[in-house]
Amino acid sequence: MSDFTPLRSVLYMPSSNAKALEKAKTLPVDAVIFDLEDAVAPDAKPAAREAAAAAVSSGEYGRRTLTIRVNGLGTEWHDDDLAAAAQAGPAGVVVPKVNSADEVRGLVAALEKAGAPDHTKLWAMVETPQAIFDVRELAAASDRLAVLVMGTNDLVKELYAEHVPGRAPLLTSLSLSLLAARAAGIAIVDGVYNDVKDTDGFLAECRQGREMGFDGKTLIHPGQIEGANEAFAPSERAVEDARGILQAWEDGKGSGVVTYNGKMVENLHVESAQRTLAIHDAVRALED
Repeated sequence: MSDFTPLRSVLYMPSSNAKALEKAKTLPVDAVIFDLEDAVAPDAKPAAREAAAAAVSSGEYGRRTLTIRVNGLGTEWHDDDLAAAAQAGPAGVVVPKVNSADEVRGLVAALEKAGAPDHTKLWAMVETPQAIFDVRELAAASDRLAVLVMGTNDLVKELYAEHVPGRAPLLTSLSLSLLAARAAGIAIVDGVYNDVKDTDGFLAECRQGREMGFDGKTLIHPGQIEGANEAFAPSERAVEDARGILQAWEDGKGSGVVTYNGKMVENLHVESAQRTLAIHDAVRALED
């Protein structure tokens, strides 16, 4: 995992807001989504498109992962958004409401036709019942698809469900999407938490997402960054245990049975420990 990129905190920023774009340069966030969709009024979309492309090309955001969320397939802005994003060359182009493997392949073809560089990947938002039913095929449809982004607000709307603590109405959708991402070997980030004043609820949802296996969480406010960064990074105890497991494994070569703190150590524990340390090292490098 030497090329691991942390995605603990992924912040939506409206590309029509110059102050927000400037502020993003100073925030301790892993990734920024320069938004051209929900956060931008229709008459502001052309100017926002230019601002997002300029931000990506500016070189002023340090090691943050930069992406652009375009307007969805079938909207009047989609084709121009996709072409501008491809030419700007961000780390990812985020597309809302991607419903099928065929749509993934069509989006990839459009990016390539528009001249997107090899490092510009597709980030597909999973936010409809159709996408959930087809998520395994969707996630594996192209090597250029790098991240699934959960659109939990739209999923709640489409299911006629409610936002409740613990997210019981969404657990099936979240779990199926996680399974699909892991089977395809790609990253997946959790949906947003809407109440920016409810810190306890936000942190509880971060813990739930981390325990389920998400790589990070999409955010709607800078005040949520610190909590997400902490929740989705290995704790000091986890790092200490990972180092201990690897040392015990090295020390116990040839002995048949290896233990650490009284627990048996097998290959799967070693692989998990190596992943923990790779994430820890990548986070440290980003923060430094």
